[in-house]
Amino acid sequence: MNTRTRRELLAGVGAAAAAGLAGCTGALLPGGDGGDDDAAPVDRTGEESVAVAVGADGGFSFAPAAVRVDAGTTVVWEWTGVGGSHNVVDRGGAFDSGLAAAEGHTFEREFATPGTYEYVCTPHQTRDMEGIIEVVER
Repeated sequence: MNTRTRRELLAGVGAAAAAGLAGCTGALLPGGDGGDDDAAPVDRTGEESVAVAVGADGGFSFAPAAVRVDAGTTVVWEWTGVGGSHNVVDRGGAFDSGLAAAEGHTFEREFATPGTYEYVCTPHQTRDMEGIIEVVER
C-alpha cells in the first residue's frame, strides 16, 4: 500500500512539471543547446561557406543559431522541410529570403562587412526562432 501524503504527491508532480517546462523552453534559444541567449557562437572562421539549417530541432530553430565567420564568408541557409513556411529576415533590413517550405530550398548571402547580424523567421519569431551571424575580420 502506498502511504505517500497528498503534499508529497503534489511536490513530486510540481517538480516534474517544472523540469519538463525548463527542458521545453531552453531548446528554442540561440545555440540550439538549451543554453542562455548569450551562448557563444559556433566558430566557423576559416571556412569559405557555412551551412545553417532552417527548421531544425522540431521545426522551429536555426542550427547553428549563432555562428562566427570571417568577412567574405557565404552563409547558406537550407530548409529542412519541417515546421511549415520559414524565412530568414535580418532585423536591420540587410536581407530577406522570402517565405519557403520545401525541403532543400536554399538562400545564401556573402557577409563582406564585419559586424553582428541578428535575424528571425518572422512567422515563428514568437517561438524564438532567431539567429545571429557574427562577422569578424580575417
